Order: sequence, then structure tokens, then C-alpha cells
Amino acid sequence: MVESTITTLIFCICGAIFAVLLRQYSREQSMLTSLITCIGVMIAFIGLAEPFIREVEELFFSAGIPTDYIALIFKATAVCIITQITTELCRDSGENAIASVAELWGRGLLLTMSLPVTKALLELINNYI
Repeated sequence: MVESTITTLIFCICGAIFAVLLRQYSREQSMLTSLITCIGVMIAFIGLAEPFIREVEELFFSAGIPTDYIALIFKATAVCIITQITTELCRDSGENAIASVAELWGRGLLLTMSLPVTKALLELINNYI
């Protein structure tokens, strides 16, 4: 774990240094370097998160929580992570308006995704009343 963390941090620092060096020559290539670095870390993170995801699925299954809700939680987490990275990349490139719209999209998507859980919760409350 520590070794992979150090490797990832070194990868990120090298990507950041390379992006800063490229920024003085070409902002587009600098942004592309940042994007590639982020994608590389995300791919590594997905591989790292697989055992955790299996454990959480087992916990939810043993608690009797439907698998649809488990998938929804992981999708919501992915939306948050992707939205955060996207907005930071937009802000780094000086596009604050686009970053704000990306945040709005992510929030709206989370709100839409939460509707089935909200509906189930309201039905549960209605059954107890």
C-alpha cells in the first residue's frame, strides 16, 4: 500500500512538473498532460478499489440491502470523483464558467440518481405510519 502510494504521488508530481513546464509553451498540451495524469491515477485507483468494493457488496448483501442501492452508491461516488477532477481541470485551464456548469451537472445528476432511494425511504416511512 505504501509503495503504491509513493509511486502514485511521484507520478502525480512528475505530471504536474511536466504540465507546468509545458504551460509556458502550449496551454493545450499542458492541460492534456494533466488530463492524462488524472486518467492514469484513476485507472490505478479502480484496480485498488476492487477488493474494497467486493467487501462492501458482501456487507450490504448480508444486511439484506438490495444490490440496486449498492450500485447506486458506487455510481454516485464515481460521479463525484469525475465531476471534481473535471472542474479542477477546467479551473486550471482558466475556464471557470465551464467548471461551474460541470459542477451543476454533477449535482443535478446526483439529485436525479437519489430519486429511487428517496422514493423507497418515503414508502418505508409511509408503511410505518
